Amino acid sequence: MTSPGHDITRQLEQLLPRWAAPPSCDVAPRPCHRLDVTRDVITPPGEKPSSIQAKPCPGASGPVAAAAQAATLPQNGSKGPGLPSKPKPPARSAAKGNQKPPAFPCQPSKLVAIDCEMVGTGPGGRTSDLARCSIVSYRGDVMYDRYIRPAAPIVDYRTRWSGIRRHHMVNAVPFGKAQREILRILSGKIVVGHAIYNDFKALKYFHPKALTRDTSKIPSLNRKGAFLRPRRGGKAGHSSVEDARATMELYKVVEAEWEQHLMLNPEQE
Repeated sequence: MTSPGHDITRQLEQLLPRWAAPPSCDVAPRPCHRLDVTRDVITPPGEKPSSIQAKPCPGASGPVAAAAQAATLPQNGSKGPGLPSKPKPPARSAAKGNQKPPAFPCQPSKLVAIDCEMVGTGPGGRTSDLARCSIVSYRGDVMYDRYIRPAAPIVDYRTRWSGIRRHHMVNAVPFGKAQREILRILSGKIVVGHAIYNDFKALKYFHPKALTRDTSKIPSLNRKGAFLRPRRGGKAGHSSVEDARATMELYKVVEAEWEQHLMLNPEQE
């Protein structure tokens, strides 16, 4: 009784051409066939042959075995036959530390300067209430300039510093309406002012710190732009429009230097 392995070998010898002798092996005493060869030979007619390539016997030697082994090696950096090479990840355009800061100056349409005038209310006129607000653009154009009537009665007009007199309150805008109009203009803008916290306090409003530029807190700016500072006081007082324009000019003196410093040191004012 013959084993199933001998029957398969006998069938292969009948199917294979006489001139295509299988490679000999130093390990086995007879010609050996790998499973991959038998699949290609005994594939029934009409069916696609297996895609598995023939591999030489582990102990085979000679030019035929060397050629078969070379055919199974990866080419051009691929993982193997039928497997595409792993695509390389795209190179990063620039490291985070090498990114350049945005160009300066900032967009003029995003910059406004503000100045407010206050009058005294309450006991002894010691409470400061908003009585005029002026806002100018980057180029100094007036965007808002209105006299504002405080909710409390005015005790001291502070004309020497504010320039406000009694007749200015005749057609003044109520504080609530003025506040809504002003905040609508300031929304999303970089607001420049000198000691601007006093203006925001009078408006009962807090602007985002990242969008606030207080020229009184930049020593180098104050030294360079001292000649631009408005003159406070006088018989007729002073104009909040002129003060807002002067503050914007003060800001422009070191605009690029200041903005770049804030970009590199966002935690600082």
